[in-house]
Amino acid sequence: MKDKVKEQLRDRGVELQDIADIVHTLQIAYYPDLLMSTCLDAIDAVLEKREVQYAVLTGIALDMAAEQGNLPEPILGTVQIDEPLYGVDEILAMAITNIYGTIGITSFGYLDKMKIGIIGTLDSSKEQVNTFLDDLVAAIASASAAKIAHAKETGLV
Repeated sequence: MKDKVKEQLRDRGVELQDIADIVHTLQIAYYPDLLMSTCLDAIDAVLEKREVQYAVLTGIALDMAAEQGNLPEPILGTVQIDEPLYGVDEILAMAITNIYGTIGITSFGYLDKMKIGIIGTLDSSKEQVNTFLDDLVAAIASASAAKIAHAKETGLV
């Protein structure tokens, strides 16, 4: 199923390297010798988790359903415009950030506000609905950065 998640991310315009760039940005101040390959390995480990796979596939399916007009109102319009008070997109993403504790949660909050890299591109897209995807990418990046931080603390990185 991890391959299906990677495929759907790619199909929606997200490469793992895009996420790795964000992970690197989040962790480089704490780990000056951080390699991009370490970031990609952390992302791969996060994507290995079944709850992450389900969250990503669910969020992408909801974005696609909204694009195609296949959700009932008032949810359809709410998802299509990424209504700020909706919050369900963030809740789904939080299922991913919680895997590695509070560092993942705080990093997610930062990325949700700052819209770094591909997150900003997704958030501002006029070509497709990314109400869930931008938050899911931020969550994957946050969880991956937290995984690196935990590994560094235990001497595994």
